[in-house]
Amino acid sequence: MCRGEIICYTIEMGKKLIHRLEKTGSFKISRLLVNFWTFIFFAAIIYDFLNHNILAQNEIMLAVAAIYGTFLGIYSAEKEFRRWHHMHCGMHPGEVYVVVWTVLIIGLILADIGFNIQYHMPAEVSASYIAVISILAITRESKNYYKRKKVCP
Repeated sequence: MCRGEIICYTIEMGKKLIHRLEKTGSFKISRLLVNFWTFIFFAAIIYDFLNHNILAQNEIMLAVAAIYGTFLGIYSAEKEFRRWHHMHCGMHPGEVYVVVWTVLIIGLILADIGFNIQYHMPAEVSASYIAVISILAITRESKNYYKRKKVCP
């Protein structure tokens, strides 16, 4: 069985945590929150584009980007935790987020050039795009490493 009191305690605590996560729908809630804040952030970006950086000037874009980034980070970390504790083998590809982000960024650039709007893309937008790509790269590598080590049931 277990060797040492600390190891047994740690294993038991891990089992309780995994059981609690399995019982709660927190992962589904995290995904819903990420989707919600993605929609809010995209709407804010488009509104900011159409209204000459009004949200960026008032630092509203910074707040929305921070909230979005936080929820995306929490969701990604929880997804990886579940994967490595054999609780997640589903398909919710992060590539979809990257594709949608890329379409939005390219659309903003082309609209700025095409309509000569004089839009200045806020640093929060480009930093968030880079964060999304980075999270995808890290989670894909983690997923590939996990597949080499374990096979989902």
